Amino acid sequence: MKKTVVILSLIAASVLAADEAQIKSEIESAKAEIAKLNENIKRLESQLPTPRYKLNTHAELGYIVNSGNSDSEAFNVDTKIKGSFDNHSLELSLLYQYGEQDGIESKNRFLSELVYDYALSERLSVNYLLGYKDDKFSGYNYQLYTGPGAKYKVLKTTTQELSFDGNILYAYDDIEDTYTLAGVPVSYPYPAGSISQNDGYTNSYAAYRAQLLYNAQIRENMKFNQTLSYRSEFSDADNYFVYSKSALLLKISNIFSAGVSYYVDYINKPAYGKTSTDRTFSFNLIADY
Repeated sequence: MKKTVVILSLIAASVLAADEAQIKSEIESAKAEIAKLNENIKRLESQLPTPRYKLNTHAELGYIVNSGNSDSEAFNVDTKIKGSFDNHSLELSLLYQYGEQDGIESKNRFLSELVYDYALSERLSVNYLLGYKDDKFSGYNYQLYTGPGAKYKVLKTTTQELSFDGNILYAYDDIEDTYTLAGVPVSYPYPAGSISQNDGYTNSYAAYRAQLLYNAQIRENMKFNQTLSYRSEFSDADNYFVYSKSALLLKISNIFSAGVSYYVDYINKPAYGKTSTDRTFSFNLIADY
């Protein structure tokens, strides 16, 4: 009887082992079939005709509100819309940042650029730039710059892309009026009392801009983007402006991502009573479609 039980146990164990090995074999075969199907899908997709016209939109929206010892709120809208047709493309970028502290406006910045681009090859293109900047707390009523340029992709892989572009510009700066109280610069909101006003002025000049764009796919669901630009007057090297945006994005779905952005806006010769550097952190909900 004991021998029979042992024999039956051995037979059962052998059957289970055989079933497990069969299951594992079937799993491996299924994985191989899936990989083969994915390869066929990619091959067939590559044979589809490329649409002559493409439209892509990238929109970031961030909002922060705080209450307690101080009441503050701020929001950030950063959008890029790009349309492409054959070798032609047109890209519009818009950045608007607004903030209040205890009910008093503390930030009001608008930046917009429109770039027409014509691709000469996969890496080299020529372009024309039109830019406008309006920052209520920078000391400028507005800044306008426009001119032709070129862009070159230095690095392009499946996970990284690095490009440089440069433009020769005509620039126009409208510097706002300044105010002093007892000889001390006064910022918005201007207090009641005797305030001396100094009229603003305008400045037009030949300039140039150099810009670096870097994108990296850190992980399947994580990206890092860096934009760094340097704009300067030809005849006065001390009159220059630096703009930087560093962003980390985490994919949530096919359309939505969460991200954090760090902006640095530097003016080497700030207006009277203003500081050189303005920094902004923004936590954003992002949509790509």
